[in-house]
Amino acid sequence: MRDQILIAPSLLSADFTKLGQQVVACQEADADLLHLDIMDGRFVPNITFGPAIIAAVRKVTSLPLDCHLMIIEPERYLQTFREAGADWISVHAETCVHLHRTLEQIRALGAKAGIVLNPLTPLEYAFEAAPWADFVLLMSVNPGFGGQQFIPSVLQRIERLRNWLERSGLEIPIEVDGGITAATVADVVRAGASILVSGAGVFGGSSIAESIRALRQAAQR
Repeated sequence: MRDQILIAPSLLSADFTKLGQQVVACQEADADLLHLDIMDGRFVPNITFGPAIIAAVRKVTSLPLDCHLMIIEPERYLQTFREAGADWISVHAETCVHLHRTLEQIRALGAKAGIVLNPLTPLEYAFEAAPWADFVLLMSVNPGFGGQQFIPSVLQRIERLRNWLERSGLEIPIEVDGGITAATVADVVRAGASILVSGAGVFGGSSIAESIRALRQAAQR
């Protein structure tokens, strides 16, 4: 189970006065990748950070950087984020007029391409796009803010997507973002997710290492 599950601390919940130290702490605690939420204040009601933060994080870690673009017209910024250090780039189906083209652009830049669906966006978008994606990210909260509560109905979506991928012969991992803590992670893994994004679940405790260890242990239940 440990080799199949990837833990992705979400830097949105990090202490930005100690960002470099906390990034290093995540790597030392054997996190598998780092999740960075890019918000533009238009697609979601919040503004976070841009390529400069990606570049700064890139300088202090060798972990893959998983950049989740919660922005309008993401295709305009793909190369910029890739040059800043993004290794994985995911875009929302809700923002892409030409989703196939956007996924192809991400891959052409040498990054892994992901499609993101909000909690009530039909899974059929993922069914259609999966052959051109390297992973599918299902939101388990409404995007825009950290620290929200997990939406239980998303478990059915994870299971339905996993079953469809298996029937289709597609070995594409499912990433889940929102409300992932030691209390929710076991159900998420049982439903079929293998990439777990956690913000408060990693940075909200007394120790980053202890929090990541607790997530891994809970994922094996």
